[in-house]
Parts: sequence; structure tokens; C-alpha cells
Amino acid sequence: MAQPTPLMPHATATWLVDNTSLSFTQIADFCGLHILEVQAMADDLAGSKYTGRDPIHSGELTQEEIERGQADPSYALKMQRAPVEVTRTKGPRYTPVSKRQDKPDGIAWILRNHPEISDAQISKLIGTTRNTIAAIRERSHWNIQNIQAKDPVTLGLCSQRELDAVVAKAAKKAGADGEAPVPAADSGTDREKLIAELRAEREANEKAAAEAAQEAEAAAWLEARRAAENEGDEQL
Repeated sequence: MAQPTPLMPHATATWLVDNTSLSFTQIADFCGLHILEVQAMADDLAGSKYTGRDPIHSGELTQEEIERGQADPSYALKMQRAPVEVTRTKGPRYTPVSKRQDKPDGIAWILRNHPEISDAQISKLIGTTRNTIAAIRERSHWNIQNIQAKDPVTLGLCSQRELDAVVAKAAKKAGADGEAPVPAADSGTDREKLIAELRAEREANEKAAAEAAQEAEAAAWLEARRAAENEGDEQL
């Protein structure tokens, strides 16, 4: 079983690069990052600058563990104390300002594809108000002409696990209350197939996007490295 990664992997990697002689591979493996990301941090080529986070202070590493890794480049650092997952149990869901404009699109998608989900569930899942949900359902929302139904998972408004849990809970409640019509013999199977196909398509898109980002990052790093080498050759 893979060990957990630090609570703030990029900040932790930055601190380890600046304060230890651990190899890039050791730091990348411990922080769960690609080695090119660590190399970019060391060469100040990273697009974002991170403030270092001391893993010794947080209890994720000990000085002895770091020294053991510095003495043996092939040694894999071991997490001393796994970070505590921070969860919110009360209050509305916080949505970054950059994504708040996407909420109506996510609400419209749920209303179209999962009418069994209650307004209260949508409100909690997306972090919106029942008035907004009602306005979109009744097409009286002030921006209704520009609202396009989009998967809230793709928009980053919720996780696939959260959406699946809400859908399952709503379907179970609808069945218990007798509100759902009696399905045909194969309707459940068709629904499951559709959900599986949509999920597979989403996962494929996310994987492709991640691979493209990684390739772009590697290409940028290599280009910057070559430029630095060429500049050094010219100076010679």
C-alpha cells in the first residue's frame, strides 16, 4: 500500500530542495510529484513559486529520516506521521470565486439528468440557494439564455464520489417513497450502462488532460534547460 503524501506536497518539496541534499528522485517520490516538477523548482523554472513548508515541524519527517536519505540516495523516505485530512462538516460548501459563475451550468445539468435529486441536496452539493435552483428550473433566472447544462464534476464544483453518493441516496429515497415509476425490465441496466459510459468518458478526458499538461510541462522544462545551456555556450 502506497504511503500518504504530505499535506502540501509542492511546498514540502520546495523546502526539501532548499534545505537538504536529498536527490530529486527521493523528494519526488516522497511528495508524490513528477521528478521534472522537482527539477523545475530547483532551477527556479516552476511557473508558481511556493513558500517552503517544513515537514519536520509538521511531524511528517524527522531529521534522522532526512539524514538517512542524504547518506543513501537509493533510500526511500518514510512518512513519520500522516497528515490529518481536513474536512468541513458544517456550513455551506465554499466555491472559489473563479468557479462561482459555473454554478448555474452545473445546476442545470443536475436538473436535466437527475430530476430525482432534491433541491436541498443540490444546494448542499453545489453550494447554492434554493431560489437559484427554482429560477433555473422555471427558466426565470436572469441569465437563463447563457446557461448551458454542464457536468458539475467536470466544472470542479464537486467530486465524482460526492455526486454518485447524492444520486444513489436520491434514488433510494425515491424508491422507498414510491415516487419513482416502475421501470421496465431492462431500464435499470440501460441507466447503469449510460452512467458507466459517461464516467468512462470523463475519466478518459481527465487522463488525457493530465497527460497533456505533464508533457507540456516537461517540454517547457527541457526548452528552458536547452536555452540556459546555449546561453552558457555562447558566453564561453
